[in-house]
Amino acid sequence: MIRLRRLTKRYGGTTAVDGLDLELHPGAVTGFLGPNGAGKSTTMRLILGLDTPTSGSALVKGVPYARLKQPLRTVGALLDATAVHPGRSGRDHLRAMALSQRIPLRRVEEVLETTGMTQAARRRAGTYSLGMSQRLGIAGALLGDPEILMLDEPVNGLDPDGVRWIRTLLRSLAAQGRTVFVSSHLMSEMEQTADRLVVVGRGRLLADAAMAELRTGTGTAVRGPALQPLADALDGARWAGPQELRVADRRPEAVGELAHELGVVLHGLAAVEPSLEESYLSLTEESVEYAADRTGPAHGGGTP
Repeated sequence: MIRLRRLTKRYGGTTAVDGLDLELHPGAVTGFLGPNGAGKSTTMRLILGLDTPTSGSALVKGVPYARLKQPLRTVGALLDATAVHPGRSGRDHLRAMALSQRIPLRRVEEVLETTGMTQAARRRAGTYSLGMSQRLGIAGALLGDPEILMLDEPVNGLDPDGVRWIRTLLRSLAAQGRTVFVSSHLMSEMEQTADRLVVVGRGRLLADAAMAELRTGTGTAVRGPALQPLADALDGARWAGPQELRVADRRPEAVGELAHELGVVLHGLAAVEPSLEESYLSLTEESVEYAADRTGPAHGGGTP
């Protein structure tokens, strides 16, 4: 188990993590979501003892990470896939890790096979593509057969087959009773992989809930040739295409009546369950550091 209590980290006048309370339990894949600058990577670094909290605590099985007797057997982590000596082969990198924790060297060959890196393991890590570096980093995270796995953006650089592989791997590890904590910007991937989601914004906890809980409510899909007046009148309306709006927490009847009042012509109106992306955007819209304009002609809302 990982337990965070009022975890806070400040860098000068900037608060990266702000009073975070969180518990991560075995047997589930927990997705870690948030906009750029939300504090996801900093939170993971605090858990691993790579940064020191300004206040609060991050405990792994009841103690700080630095006090674990065999950390690689307890927590397997991947924060930066390129943090490998470029002149060392992938196999030698893993062997060095294994020797540091008295892990049998046969385990190196096992994780190379699991990650599909057996043939590439003799090459220098500096020649690897990003996808190969990710696979080597995941092999390192698995090396100690850990109870807890923490991965920061593990699908970066992976091809579609690799993305499907990591999804299957994470779910199988959780099914074995392990704690799996993974950050990602890919909503579709989290939708297929995670059992639970933790959402942060500007260092604060915005949501900690099962996937189904974040997708409750009924929204409406609207199609029409000139929907800008309707978009302007509805809170929570987002462009889903050149002539399509998605409206959160509004039933089709209410949207249709408003369109009639505004004189907006509709070509389609249907109830929809909110996607994870829509739920996420609704949660984080006040926490986005680099916000782009989501309205106006660039989204095809007006008449050509």
